[in-house]
Amino acid sequence: MPGIFVEKKERENSRQVVSRFVRALRRSGSSYRAKKDRFSKRPLSPQMKKKAALRRIELKEKYERAEKLGLNQKR
Repeated sequence: MPGIFVEKKERENSRQVVSRFVRALRRSGSSYRAKKDRFSKRPLSPQMKKKAALRRIELKEKYERAEKLGLNQKR
């Protein structure tokens, strides 16, 4: 990933340099890509998918068993 370089011009104060840098950073879109990559979720592995599916089936059976016994009553 290429970096963003801003050099101080003659008779320019530090606040203006920082402002130009921030503007260049926004225009490049690299901060957007960094946030997007930071909060993206990776796909589940086949083993984890299988494990989650088995857990769902087990919980569904447990719920149905309790329903038949009358233990799942809404209050």
